[in-house]
Amino acid sequence: MRKIAVVGAESSGKTTLSQDLAQALDAAWLPEYARHYLATRATVAYGLADVVAIAQGQLAGEVEPRRWQGSDRSDWLVCDTNALVCMIWAEVRFGHCPATIRACWQADDYVLHVLPTPDIAWEPDPLRENPEDREALFARYRDALMQAGAAHIVVQGSPAARVQAVLAALGLPSSPSPV
Repeated sequence: MRKIAVVGAESSGKTTLSQDLAQALDAAWLPEYARHYLATRATVAYGLADVVAIAQGQLAGEVEPRRWQGSDRSDWLVCDTNALVCMIWAEVRFGHCPATIRACWQADDYVLHVLPTPDIAWEPDPLRENPEDREALFARYRDALMQAGAAHIVVQGSPAARVQAVLAALGLPSSPSPV
């Protein structure tokens, strides 16, 4: 399984991009586990132990085909986030990231990390916390990817332009139809 992870700041188009990319690659798509996890709780309040559980759940999803949408497709898996998101989330929210979260992210497990710029309008959501910090968060993601030597691409613009940029980075032909 060749994995692609879409990571980055809140409300930067990760879910749309990951779904569009899965469609363009005829790939399986793994939704963001944090949304599922937090939806099962009576409150949106959470602690560091919850972020650990979310990182572990996201990673577990990457190896459990029954969680993927469209798992009967190509050998690509497009992940809407990965444990890198939990690492940065823990650092920003709690001031540090436990080793248990760090152990969930191995940069070389992914063919490519896709980092969208926060160049789209903020969309309020009960689970989103940082409308004013998206540029700073983008920089944290970019720095973390660079420091890890992770294969990555920064994408911007329209949903179609973002998908086309990823396909080009992968050396694949452009999608024949707009996504």
